[in-house]
Amino acid sequence: MDYHSFETERLILKPTGIEDTEFIFQLLNSPKWIQFIGDRNVRTSDDAKIYIQNRMLPQLEKCGFSNYTVIQKEDQTKIGTCGLYSREGMENIDIGFAFLPEFEKKGFAFEAASKLLYEAKNTFKINHLDAFTTKDNYDSQKLLEKLGLKKSGLIRIPNDDEELILYQIEL
Repeated sequence: MDYHSFETERLILKPTGIEDTEFIFQLLNSPKWIQFIGDRNVRTSDDAKIYIQNRMLPQLEKCGFSNYTVIQKEDQTKIGTCGLYSREGMENIDIGFAFLPEFEKKGFAFEAASKLLYEAKNTFKINHLDAFTTKDNYDSQKLLEKLGLKKSGLIRIPNDDEELILYQIEL
């Protein structure tokens, strides 16, 4: 199947694949990923490859969307991820993002997530999106609000003990 990639002024968003193993290994072990998203026990490149094979590719094959590797157009550097996620036990698709520390505070997450909001509605025909963040991840909360999502309460997602803030948007 031919999966969609998307472009913005500065970025390319392409479905994450096995070729992104080293980047995913680096991102999943970055301090903010571990602090705010959680330790995924990805300790080696082989673990990262298995993570992509088991967590990202099956959803891409099933839904046509999943995790996207965000690449800077100017130099082809992989800088982060942004994705639409169908989580087991959750009613709605959620949007999420994570960037390497050196690429934060440059507008890349807003640019990538804005594009995915547009594509969620227009390409994938999704009418409602959720997003979750920890209570202490203020940067993520600010970005979700800038994207137009509204805080709608607290939630626990399956297989996670922590109570998270739920954000929602109608597209």
